[in-house]
Amino acid sequence: MFETPIVSESIREIAPDFRGLSIHVDATGTSVDELDPNILADAYKLVLDGGPSWAEAHLASWAEVYSRFGAKPSRTPCSAQALRKRVLKDGRIPAINPVVDLYNAISLRYALPVGGENYDAYVGCPRLTIADGSEIFDTVMNGEAVIEHPAAGEVVWRDDMGVTCRRWNWRQGTRTRMDAAAGRMWFILESLGTMPREALAEAGETFVDGLQRLMPGAAIETQQVSFTRE
Repeated sequence: MFETPIVSESIREIAPDFRGLSIHVDATGTSVDELDPNILADAYKLVLDGGPSWAEAHLASWAEVYSRFGAKPSRTPCSAQALRKRVLKDGRIPAINPVVDLYNAISLRYALPVGGENYDAYVGCPRLTIADGSEIFDTVMNGEAVIEHPAAGEVVWRDDMGVTCRRWNWRQGTRTRMDAAAGRMWFILESLGTMPREALAEAGETFVDGLQRLMPGAAIETQQVSFTRE
């Protein structure tokens, strides 16, 4: 059974127009096909042509939200902005694995942050909340495993063990990183009010279609994520 992700009511003050789409996948026992290279190529072309039409406004909204909780978006941009900058600079991004490449293509095509996690590594359900600064975050620095702590007041995704993604969707931790497309996976598509509501729904449908093509037979659950009183 998958647990419903929690978005703390405290996030409403920072991003009252936040909308999330949660997608759980159980690919246990299924094989993973190759990703159609045209999926990434088409996403690159759209970005290089200036699309989608809401990209500039949506990414500017994310920068404003980051500033509200004390992050510097020019230094630590949201994941969608970081991907877009790499494509605008280099024309493409390095391939990782079919599932990661697929959700990166969705992020680029729809100008929204998309995260992918190894759900089997979670302890308790994913929660979007405000850190108090005592939480642990496992990462890598100069090739060595290190433990960091988020700043007090920082927006983070976390579980019962610690932080899984810092500064909302800026940097993923190593413990729940999806190194292989196998077992149970969790994805979160995150938008703000400057992205059309129907575009978020379309992004989810396009992503699910891609997942079904990559992993025929995988069980997929999709649900809207809303604010919750913890």
